[in-house]
Amino acid sequence: MSGLIAIVGRPNVGKSALFNRIVGRRIAIVHDEPGVTRDRISAEAEWHGRPFTLVDTGGIGLLRKEKAGDVILKAAVEQVELAIEAASVIIMVTNVQEGVAPLDREVALRLRASRKPVLVAVNKVDDTKAEAGVDEFAELGFDFLFPVSAIHRSGIDPLMQQAMSWLPAEDVPGSTSEVQSPDETSVEPPASGPSALKLAIVGRPNVGKSSLVNALTQSERVIVSPIPGTTRDSVDVPFEVETDGVRQSYVLIDTAGIRKTRQMHGDIEFYSVKRAEESIARCDIAVLVLDAETGILEQDKKIAARIVEERRACVIVVNKWDLVADAVRQAQEEEMARRQKGESKHRPKQMVTLSDFGEWVQELLFFLDYAPVIFTSAKSGFHLDRLLEAVRYVAAQLKQQVPTALLNRVLRDAVERQSPVSAFGHFLKFFYATQVRRAPPTFLLFVNRDELFSDSYQKYLQREMRKAFGFEGCPLVLVPKARPKTIEPVRKSAPPSGSRRGR
Repeated sequence: MSGLIAIVGRPNVGKSALFNRIVGRRIAIVHDEPGVTRDRISAEAEWHGRPFTLVDTGGIGLLRKEKAGDVILKAAVEQVELAIEAASVIIMVTNVQEGVAPLDREVALRLRASRKPVLVAVNKVDDTKAEAGVDEFAELGFDFLFPVSAIHRSGIDPLMQQAMSWLPAEDVPGSTSEVQSPDETSVEPPASGPSALKLAIVGRPNVGKSSLVNALTQSERVIVSPIPGTTRDSVDVPFEVETDGVRQSYVLIDTAGIRKTRQMHGDIEFYSVKRAEESIARCDIAVLVLDAETGILEQDKKIAARIVEERRACVIVVNKWDLVADAVRQAQEEEMARRQKGESKHRPKQMVTLSDFGEWVQELLFFLDYAPVIFTSAKSGFHLDRLLEAVRYVAAQLKQQVPTALLNRVLRDAVERQSPVSAFGHFLKFFYATQVRRAPPTFLLFVNRDELFSDSYQKYLQREMRKAFGFEGCPLVLVPKARPKTIEPVRKSAPPSGSRRGR
């Protein structure tokens, strides 16, 4: 188990910039506007070989006894308090350019009440003149002040050295002392277990992505509100599930709602959407969340197309099913009444079962028809177990390795049933196929002419392969490769009759 270090402070002092510097990559969105970060953002990191968890939090923007009229602001403060409670060490970030503000004193008061080890990082110390203002922050009542500049990456080494020395000894495998000595900088990292499965929860704004994350983890891990755009950063939420005695680790990536470009307002929304799109690219399985009330909109199709473009495995979730369940039951009763009267056969087919609705979803998202469709309600917990079952099944399909002999037998039978259509007087011939990658499942097909491998025939072979091997929820990548010796030479036109060579 690694120690947890939480970064806290009032809004707009540079917490997210410091977070990104310590973990060594851009995770949290950094912007001059106060209150950009709302949820707790965590990342696994190392310092001189020692692993730990770093948590970035939203700014504490409320004075003591002040009530929050904004539900999002109130929820952000609650997320900060949860981070403080879970932390082993706390880094309080302040701004030397603005001096000690009333909110700094409020944050310090809360931290002293927590009785946790606290380090004060006085940020934006970019020159000698600014460094003279560091001592002013001694009034906050903490012994350790560190002048830092997150932008220029100065002062971070001594800050982290002290923070790591304060992590509890039980977080270090094989350690017996209660407190880690500041001189002990070389610690063996824990043995790595099975890698966690990354699930990107993506969809339009306000379809219930954050509610789904909280329901799966059975916690208020991310902020939920009916206001579209509540989630801004992509938040990684680790959790574990035990099934039949086997523990599976997951990382749920809660993302901002992906909206149309013309509907974005300002840099923050732009970068939020970019983070969500990047989450699709780095996940193992994309969980596409749809709204049962509004149905499938054009933006849902565009997000689905992005998943296909990134060649990610996918599970489709139709959320808020409880809100339309009554209408479905009524439709079932009406269908039963029509059947009793003998009228049902003269009416068009009604969508009265989950299976009917699932077929309708796959029909509209035809390019993603290989993805399983699960109907859930994050609010009531309906079918959340089936969602996890679908995720586990798709993950197992991603690991599938098809034996070469069996693969070639299936493809040979498929070609015999439906031969490739000739083009320009040439016929597409298949010689050999082999699987070269698992995630996504990628197959190399040796043919005579790769330009004759049409999209329609590729889709036909994909359908046949799914019938034989499954690969439910997984994209299939077929890569044709021409054998150089088998490419037919292009015939030159015969010379006109009567022409003579050598003239």
